[in-house]
Amino acid sequence: MAASVARTPLTPPSRQITAKPPPLDHRAKCIVTFREPCIKRRNLTVMASVNLNNDEIGGDAKKNTQALELQSIDNFPYEISRDSLNSLPRPLSSAHYSKPVPAGSQLRVAYQGVRGAFSESAAEKAYPNCEAVPCEQFDTAFEAVERWLVDRAVLPIENSLGGSIHRNYDLLLRHRLHIVGEVKLAVHHCLLANPGVKVEDLKRVLSHPQALAQCENTLTKLGLVREAVDDTAGAAKHVALHQLKDVGAVASSSAAAIYGLNILAEDIQDDCDNVTRFLMLAREPIIPGTGRPFKTSIVFSLEEGPGVLFKALAVFALRQINLTKIESRPLRNQPLRSSDDNNGLAKYFDYLFYVDFEASMADQKAQNALGHLEEFATFLRVLGSYPVDTSMM
Repeated sequence: MAASVARTPLTPPSRQITAKPPPLDHRAKCIVTFREPCIKRRNLTVMASVNLNNDEIGGDAKKNTQALELQSIDNFPYEISRDSLNSLPRPLSSAHYSKPVPAGSQLRVAYQGVRGAFSESAAEKAYPNCEAVPCEQFDTAFEAVERWLVDRAVLPIENSLGGSIHRNYDLLLRHRLHIVGEVKLAVHHCLLANPGVKVEDLKRVLSHPQALAQCENTLTKLGLVREAVDDTAGAAKHVALHQLKDVGAVASSSAAAIYGLNILAEDIQDDCDNVTRFLMLAREPIIPGTGRPFKTSIVFSLEEGPGVLFKALAVFALRQINLTKIESRPLRNQPLRSSDDNNGLAKYFDYLFYVDFEASMADQKAQNALGHLEEFATFLRVLGSYPVDTSMM
């Protein structure tokens, strides 16, 4: 039975949530290895910054930078330097929207989360040597690109264990950004805790809802109460800053290094093949080609009726175009539709359909397929035509 998850703004829960162990799964499992806690304390500087120059958000950290006020914590086992609070930039929020980044600067790529998030690793894989810019929310990353604060955004869209990130599907439609690429990242979750804390000391664990879902079997066996927060690295940062002794975090090994936490267990995800697919977003589309494998993403809506979806998907099958993804989302402005039958008493949901298919928009058969679909679709939009990520994860 799936475990319930309590969502909290990083505060202790008012009640505990427990779950029964799920039935045995015969799929291949990862071997979870537990480490002895290391008592030795390392020197760590926990830092953040706000840039006061609106023209250069995240620019030269040695000038025009104001240190953030951090909550005073007694006996914090690591040094907090307020003279160099620029290494861990504060996530971009709507309050930072300002003038465009000057031309000629380093490529700036937005991601959701804080330093040490898996999305940061995806951004750096998609754009090596970029300046990764953390954002508080997915919405913020979209708007940062639209307002020219950053050049690109790299955001998750689906995970092989947790499924689709529905919020980003909705934002793709709300905003006018273009998908210009994809990147797949192998995700290895670790159970983190403060130095001196053992696995048996833990009562709760914090992480992003997707991360908690991906590690459900391991966390259930450990009997830990799960609490959902905005991102994995943020959970690790919270546990470290508040010196929590009975709370752990599910996050990356890089987050453990950044925030001075010990890794109690590695690879705690339920399946070894845990991969997240990220989309690369930009203000302008790329010119599709035919010299390498391409993928095209579209969204469309249809009239209600028997066989209408079958007819829509047939435009691809008739041309031997392979579909790699189909996702439906309710049409928010028109959530319900009355049927023409039964005196209009029957109600149906109106849906948008997101489809990925293996073809470039430079290919004539892809153009013909969408031309065919457009004949009866009530709405059709191409979100992007971009190279397939064929790299090893």
